[in-house]
Amino acid sequence: MQAPKLLCLTTLCAAGLIVPTASATADGPSSVTVVVSALASTSAAVKLYFYNAREKFLTKGGYAFMRVVKPGGQQQVSLPVELEPGEWAVAITQDTNNNDKLDKNFMGIPTEPFAFSNNVRPRLAPPDFNDCKFTVGGPGKVVSIVLTK
Repeated sequence: MQAPKLLCLTTLCAAGLIVPTASATADGPSSVTVVVSALASTSAAVKLYFYNAREKFLTKGGYAFMRVVKPGGQQQVSLPVELEPGEWAVAITQDTNNNDKLDKNFMGIPTEPFAFSNNVRPRLAPPDFNDCKFTVGGPGKVVSIVLTK
């Protein structure tokens, strides 16, 4: 019974009588562009940590994946990524002294630039996943983040 229905839909699509919508392809990854502006350095590496699990947010090694981008003399970087549909959050650091770690003071507060999606600015504690999350459900999403110096 499914084969004739699929054949009919395929024939209608080929004839141009129906057009598949974005929701028909929403099961796979979607293209998202993360734009990070107000960089502290135009040469120091920018590290983007992508999280899709609330319980792993900001835990050591808890990110789904990480990307490193060199600004190449620019005050802003753009990173296109493919993300599965769902809730995501991004944590960003800029390694201004190129020692491959996020430097912190004696109280554990970062001394190098950092930022979170939704431009969340933590005061006394790290932010919560719910404050930083954004939803991926279709192509063309742009997440703009301003780096905190």
